[in-house]
Amino acid sequence: MRSTGFRRTLIALSTFSLALTACGGSGDGSAGGKTRITVNCMPPKSAKVDRRFFEEDIASFEKQNPDIDVVAHDAFPCQDPKTFDAKLAGGQMENVFYTYFTDAGHVVDVNQAADLTPYVKELKSYPTLQKQLRDIYTVDGKIYGIPRTGYSMGLIYNRKLFEKAGLDPDKPPMTWEEVRADAKRIAKLGGGTIGYADYSAQNQGGWHFTAELYSQGGDVVSADGKKATIDTPEARAVLRNLHDMRWVDDSMGSKQLLVINDAQQLMGSGKLGMYLAAPDNLPILVKEKGGDYKDLAIAPMPGGQGTLIGGDGYMFQKKDTPAQIRAGLKWLDHMFLTPGTGFLGDYVRAKKRDAPVGLPEPRLFTGAADARDQRIKKANANVPVGNYQTFLDGNQKLRMKIEPPHAQQIYSVLDGAVSAVLTKKDADVDQLLKEASGKIDNILARG
Repeated sequence: MRSTGFRRTLIALSTFSLALTACGGSGDGSAGGKTRITVNCMPPKSAKVDRRFFEEDIASFEKQNPDIDVVAHDAFPCQDPKTFDAKLAGGQMENVFYTYFTDAGHVVDVNQAADLTPYVKELKSYPTLQKQLRDIYTVDGKIYGIPRTGYSMGLIYNRKLFEKAGLDPDKPPMTWEEVRADAKRIAKLGGGTIGYADYSAQNQGGWHFTAELYSQGGDVVSADGKKATIDTPEARAVLRNLHDMRWVDDSMGSKQLLVINDAQQLMGSGKLGMYLAAPDNLPILVKEKGGDYKDLAIAPMPGGQGTLIGGDGYMFQKKDTPAQIRAGLKWLDHMFLTPGTGFLGDYVRAKKRDAPVGLPEPRLFTGAADARDQRIKKANANVPVGNYQTFLDGNQKLRMKIEPPHAQQIYSVLDGAVSAVLTKKDADVDQLLKEASGKIDNILARG
């Protein structure tokens, strides 16, 4: 499951379609002596600030590299699951195309990705990127993509409601037992206040079940990806905790089958104490849902064992020429992968144009590059960075785990288990997990 999308969802966007005939590669990539590359994930015109940033950065890149012509295609979302496979199969992908982390293996399996291994030494930033993110795009020792952003799940909470409930907003819950206790106290404030909310529809319930299972030290599938591993004490603990918060404590409200927008609306309106999300939810809560940065904070995943990570990056079309691959790598360095500059990293520019600076993620770099990125970000911060320190500190101790294979199919199965415990007081947790386990085994067996 993707998160809400760093930068791309700071402004409410309408759905855009992108004609497949306009999205393909460009033959040998030569035009008037220049190397021409097509790229995607350009913000649509309705996202005025982001669109302007993107256009400015392409213009500066072309000025510095007069032998390269960049043709950008806009789209929201950057990857549409309904057309992604068709574009791959039809050879209609851009020369440099956006992917979620979970796409890497699939694109390689269907033989539509260029092997970047011989060229990656020309990507100046590559050694500075977090290895666990680089490894996502490495298959059988070969490099097929470059990470652009990464996120990890945490617990977003309302500091004002914590104070009203007599809780210390500087000491958020670190275990699921504490989440349950705090949610109960917040719900007792009354007036429609909900202590804790969770998703349970549109595959999002399965996504959160996975995150909560990781936080307990469990897993959804075996290490070899062949068997479900959810008929376990850890998985039972996840569902029973949700069941008890819903039916015993009455701390989750009566309305269920929620999705991400429901939780965001509740949090932005000041009626929700806690929900799981990545830091990129914070600007949405403020800009679109009526929240205030000073009231919003994020803590690490409760449980202390692990957290679900996700993100995105770029891969290269199989038919790209060596010149196009080299040009594309230069473009990625310029746009996304140089600390303190580019579309995601020019914090000075972002602050001037009232875009949020100081959010704890994405945190892409390591070593000196990370130190530089964090220093520039801190110097230009316009959000209360202290509200995120617990998240940053806690994440250092957690195991970072990517989503399971066949994630969306598996999430659809797990949706049923999560929705059952939240809508049926007599739901049989053991039976739900046994049935879901069998269904996931069938998904994995089909490959």
